[in-house]
Amino acid sequence: MTSSALSAAVITVSDRSAAGLREDVSGPLAAELLAADGWSATVRVVPDEVEAIAGAVRQVVTLGARLVVTTGGTGLSPRDVTPEAMTGLLQREIPGIAEEIRRVGTAGFPQAMLSRGRAGIVDGALVVNLAGSPGAVRDGIPVVLQVAAHVAAQLDGGDHA
Repeated sequence: MTSSALSAAVITVSDRSAAGLREDVSGPLAAELLAADGWSATVRVVPDEVEAIAGAVRQVVTLGARLVVTTGGTGLSPRDVTPEAMTGLLQREIPGIAEEIRRVGTAGFPQAMLSRGRAGIVDGALVVNLAGSPGAVRDGIPVVLQVAAHVAAQLDGGDHA
């Protein structure tokens, strides 16, 4: 299976962008990087609220997304709740993806180790949390793309390549 046959969704988690106070830069960048690899990607923005994040993930998966990338809300501030939104939503966690994203990010930006992003499966889709900066997206999307099409194929019953 090639990624060209698959649909992705990017969900930007940001109170300021959701309120129209700041332009979303990370979400469109993520969609652009995914599209360069053949994925069709949509972008939506939600506030830093557990139910808004979880609801958006559920909705895009129901609409057919096989890959969902969230950007933002993975840090340590009181409003950063993306990892908490994954609790009860992820049916199977894939810690290696989040660990590799942190490892790659930390090589150039030591604070990347503070990201609490998670990755896992929701109803046949791979869901990955990235930090909200353009740098985190540039570092994280290539990690995700290394395995995303394979994950989709595995979820469809495919064999190991």
